Order: sequence, then structure tokens, then C-alpha cells
Amino acid sequence: MGHIISTVSVGFGACLIEKHFTLDRFEGGVDSQFSMEPSELKALVDSVTIAYSAIGCPAFEPTASEVSVLKNRRSLYVVEPISKGQILTKNNIRSIRPGNGMKPKYYDVILGKSAARDLAFGEPLNKTMIEGFSCD
Repeated sequence: MGHIISTVSVGFGACLIEKHFTLDRFEGGVDSQFSMEPSELKALVDSVTIAYSAIGCPAFEPTASEVSVLKNRRSLYVVEPISKGQILTKNNIRSIRPGNGMKPKYYDVILGKSAARDLAFGEPLNKTMIEGFSCD
């Protein structure tokens, strides 16, 4: 009886809920003792609707409030001239502001890789500048 278990099950991925329904539990019948009456069914539907909407949907894009501050994030930059084929090191690549280059999470991945072309001081780093780099 009740709707708590059904509501919680939505959070675990349930997409179908089976409930017995009756207009009046006291009219009798085989299933009447454990069937929901109209007000109980409405409470179930309302509760499940709220639970489902609370699950939401993952957002992988910046929110509207984050967009204006993205430039304040750090990213990877060339901090001294690098010739094509030269190895990327802690001395020539740094994580600094503004956030126009690759994400700093790639720093350790790119160290030791070669420059795909000549890189100038102050350039924000991107994957096309690194030999054989893939973001996977």
C-alpha cells in the first residue's frame, strides 16, 4: 500500500509501475484490499512525476552563468618558442589564464609528445599542434 516504494523505484530507473485500482475499496472484490482509490492514485502520479523530473538530464555544456567566466579558467599555453618536432616539456608548456587553450587535465598526457608545427610564445595549445595526440 502507498506510493513511496513506487516513487523511489523511479530513481532507480523504473519506467513502468503496476498498481491495482478501484473506485471504492469497500465495495469488495478479489483485489480491493490492496487496490488504490482515486485520491491515492493521484498522489502516486504526482509523486512519481516529481521524482522523475528531479532525475533531470546531465548537462555537459556550461550553464548560462558559467559562460561569462569561462575566460577566467586556466588552459595550456606555449610559454617559450617550440620548433616543429621539439618535445613538449614543463619548461615550454604551462597552465595559465585565460581559458582559450586545451584543458589542463591534458597537461601530463601531452608532456613528452612532439610539436606538429612551430609554436610561438603565447599561443594557446590545441590538439592539432601535437603530433599523434587524441583526446580519447
